[in-house]
Amino acid sequence: MAPAEIRTLFLFESLDDEQVAWLAEQGRVEQRTAGDLVYGEGDPAECFFVLLDGTVRLCRTVHGDQVEISRTAQRGVYGGATQAYIGDGRQYRNSMWALTDAEFFVLPAEQFAHAVRSWFPMAMHLLEGMFIGMRDTQTVIGERERLLALGSLSAGLTHELNNPASAVVRASSSLRERIAGMRHKLAMIADGRIDGSRLQSLVGLQEEAVDRVAKAPVLSPIAASDAEDELTDWLDDQGMTAGWQLAETLVSGGLDVDWLERVQAELEPAELEPAVRWLTYTVETELLMREIADAATRISTLVGAARQYSQLDRAPYQVVDVHELLDATLVMLRAKAAGVQVVREYDRSLPAIPAYAAELNQVWSNLIDNALGAMGGEGGVLTVRTGRLEDRLFVEIDDTGPGIPDEIRPRIFEPFFTTKPVGEGTGLGLDISYRIVVNKHHGDVRVTSRPGETVFRVLLPISPEAPPAG
Repeated sequence: MAPAEIRTLFLFESLDDEQVAWLAEQGRVEQRTAGDLVYGEGDPAECFFVLLDGTVRLCRTVHGDQVEISRTAQRGVYGGATQAYIGDGRQYRNSMWALTDAEFFVLPAEQFAHAVRSWFPMAMHLLEGMFIGMRDTQTVIGERERLLALGSLSAGLTHELNNPASAVVRASSSLRERIAGMRHKLAMIADGRIDGSRLQSLVGLQEEAVDRVAKAPVLSPIAASDAEDELTDWLDDQGMTAGWQLAETLVSGGLDVDWLERVQAELEPAELEPAVRWLTYTVETELLMREIADAATRISTLVGAARQYSQLDRAPYQVVDVHELLDATLVMLRAKAAGVQVVREYDRSLPAIPAYAAELNQVWSNLIDNALGAMGGEGGVLTVRTGRLEDRLFVEIDDTGPGIPDEIRPRIFEPFFTTKPVGEGTGLGLDISYRIVVNKHHGDVRVTSRPGETVFRVLLPISPEAPPAG
């Protein structure tokens, strides 16, 4: 290749005549036909390629899949042994394919490394330091980012588990006291002062009370207060002490004056108060057992959400319902979302898709956490939306924060770029999310933003694929 033609390539236009002549002597021109593999990822990096004519694409292998990372027909673009000057891992880091007939200026890796080291010693040291430093920094900070995210999620989960666990302990203690009181009242009722037929009727009323507790309607505060006042007046009229203490429990269990009058009709006046108190203990024990069951269900739900989020004991690549993943992530982040209205707009007709579920949960965590941070945790609306767009499904994370300024929006997916104060953000969350969606799932991430509305849209292919090898 003539030196004058080499100088037309933007990569070499600033070299002096001697350097250009050396390139012309050391390099060669090669052709490839459409569909040819120019070089393959993982093969020994033997040559540096500069495109002279044609169209090429660069690909990376991700778990057995070829993921296209670039496609271009720009004259002068380059690939191949681009890091030969470092002398670290002489392998091609991607694959290049010729999409059309193509022509290249090819320089052996040894000569390319010699040229960079001898012609640009200071630049070479800077590039070497930047490459190795960036790689090591990204590894360390990436691990730290994951640990911080795990710690934050663990703290939130612990907080969420503490409430129902405390409720179980509190209700269990109260239940023990009420059962002891119920045994005492039963002994007073059954000490011979009530004959067998009335006692049998009273036991029947107890079973009815249990059934009414299970079906008790949820009253508004005003309606509950009115019912308690009415019941308190009736209990006071019967000469019972501290009737107001009994009224709250009886109303919560769905019992009213009409029902107590039926109890009164079955008993002698002296038997009424012990019987009502015994029945009140029955109602209270049922309410406490229901509280324990609800708390235990909440704990089980939280543990299930944690397992769904972490994908514990599940294959990395599986067919999943994105709604289950989103719900698990929202549960894990519930503590952070306190004070924020969470709206789910799910298209339940969407099919399950093949995906790396645990890694998608990491994407949802990053996007939702950023949205909550943008809204400051005080007020605001977080909308999680799903839908279909042609052959892909989309997940949108929409927040009502101040928006992303136009001047920084193009940089938000760059590694280490963050708008948070020093020490509060690593700048890797969106970079990791982008690589998971685009490189690993062949999807896309898009963002639109204006004051009061920022929407991150994740697009994922619907068509099932076989799990990747390895």
